[in-house]
Amino acid sequence: MNSFLQAIRIGFFLAYRSIKRASFWSTGLIVAVMILTFLNIVVVSGVLVGLIEGSIAAQKGRYLGDFFVETLTEKTYVENSQYLIGILEALPEVDKISPRYIGSATVESNYQFKVDPTDTAEEAGTVLVGVNPAQELAITDLDQYLVEGSFIKEDDFDQVVVGALLLKGYFDLDAEGFPVIDAGLGDTILVRADNIEREVIIKGIVKTKVDQNDRRIFFPEKQLRQMIGRNDFNVGEIAVKLTEGTDPDEFKEKLQALGFERYAKIKTAEEAFPKFLEDIKDTFALLGNMISSIGLVVASITIFIVIFINALTRKKFIGILKGIGIDRRAIEFSYMFQSFFYAVIGSAIGLVILYGFLVPFVDANPIDFPFSDGILVAPALSTSIRLVILIVITLIAGYVPARMIVRKNTLDSILGR
Repeated sequence: MNSFLQAIRIGFFLAYRSIKRASFWSTGLIVAVMILTFLNIVVVSGVLVGLIEGSIAAQKGRYLGDFFVETLTEKTYVENSQYLIGILEALPEVDKISPRYIGSATVESNYQFKVDPTDTAEEAGTVLVGVNPAQELAITDLDQYLVEGSFIKEDDFDQVVVGALLLKGYFDLDAEGFPVIDAGLGDTILVRADNIEREVIIKGIVKTKVDQNDRRIFFPEKQLRQMIGRNDFNVGEIAVKLTEGTDPDEFKEKLQALGFERYAKIKTAEEAFPKFLEDIKDTFALLGNMISSIGLVVASITIFIVIFINALTRKKFIGILKGIGIDRRAIEFSYMFQSFFYAVIGSAIGLVILYGFLVPFVDANPIDFPFSDGILVAPALSTSIRLVILIVITLIAGYVPARMIVRKNTLDSILGR
């Protein structure tokens, strides 16, 4: 045991002397490789997962809220809506709510220029949403995602906000499953719902990167109720924002005890997320890990080559150390300590860059992907695991070449054979 500890102490001393005498540029280059390797194994995976996390955050912040109430599968509206809304408004866990009236429709552009009524129309199927603007904006901040125009007001008549994915100017995709209309800000379009036609003016265009919003048309609730005959005040969905600190699962249990499930589906935001988002998140995490593993292999090969060349050029010195009685384990430990130094210094600088610059910068300036505002996901636990893996692999990459050189015959090493 004492000889083992002595080998470690001697190995540390030899490593310290070797690093101290090494070229600044060679040391800097190796540390730079470790920094880039650390960032590669963390950032690549973090961006891929963050792409989906950004979409999930958008779903919650711009559409669902913290809690979501929607129609039962066999119904077209939430029965006893006003009773349920009254209960929600009275609960202390509820901060804000936004009831939404929902109706299906087709929307048509350039209908004024049809020569014959049988001419093919530029039309698309859509969902009409009637909202109280003040209540809706208090939860979703949709006015922050207007690309043109302004959001509707409660007393606006025949003025609407249209989702960008319904307009050719923002979604120029000629596909049967994604019909679009050729219209823009200030244009008049024809909305047809339940055999009722209404000409409306596009007051604003919203692009939230949430499909449920970006293929909808937003009306003031009073006008839409008249159009779709919703005189019973039964809504199609309710977005709920909970007070800070409220547990959504506990809140759901409370609503279940109050009998909400007889009239509507009640879901936490996480339960309401589209399933495919979680599947894509898992897939991207796997891809990120695969790409990160390549970075680890590159780092280990780099360290192996550096240590091997270093040991090979100092083969005579290693032979002399062995000849004067230095335990070969001490020599192996010296190269492992060098590898450890490169890994720790590189990773430490990488951590400063990651949490001191990259994560705050990307949070403040999300990556503008076509379907989400991507963030950089770098939780401390997963980052720590990757850091440990990097250090372990680097230690192994330093030990193997050192052992290869140290095992050579002492006399051959001294004579350079």
